[in-house]
Amino acid sequence: MQAVLSWRAGLQRALMRPWVKPLVFVLSLLPFAWLAYAAFADALGANPAEALLRSTGDWTLRFLCLVLAVTPLRQMLNLPVLARFRRMLGLYVFFYACLHLLCYAWFDMGLEWADIVADIPKRPFILVGFAAWAILLVLAATSPKFMLRALGGKRWQWLHRTVYAAAPLALLHFFWMRAGKNNFAEVAVYAAILAVLLIYRVLRAIKK
Repeated sequence: MQAVLSWRAGLQRALMRPWVKPLVFVLSLLPFAWLAYAAFADALGANPAEALLRSTGDWTLRFLCLVLAVTPLRQMLNLPVLARFRRMLGLYVFFYACLHLLCYAWFDMGLEWADIVADIPKRPFILVGFAAWAILLVLAATSPKFMLRALGGKRWQWLHRTVYAAAPLALLHFFWMRAGKNNFAEVAVYAAILAVLLIYRVLRAIKK
């Protein structure tokens, strides 16, 4: 038991070091850096537009799973320091979601905004994806501390719980994207991860 407490205290101190947060920032930026390099180096395969669209969507979902895992890990491991990374990771979810939306608007729709607006309600998987992005937009816009003060703690907290609505919408968008290719293996993995995280939060809420 003493060894566990010592390990936890050491990890807590390590994660509090001033260089850790910039390191997490840089690591979170690496997928974008790789995609940018691959695009300019013509290393995205036969269909670079599809590769960029798919990859930005994948990284959005990965970061969404990661940010939803912060609170459960913080509580289960008793590591309050993990909370300091949650806002940054949440903004990276929005960053990759914006890249994904930009790839759709640029490569699929040629930046024809009237066509984009008309396309959103026509195709269900586009509609749910856009709905998830809209939720993330609100969360990103209200993430600064001055917005917390302006909205009040309870109202801000309630608003940011809507991330649990964005998660199933993003997963449904991903499912429909993969359904066209009859590829559900990755969908099952993300569904399992999100289900575990959401069930954990529900059980915690019930216990309270």
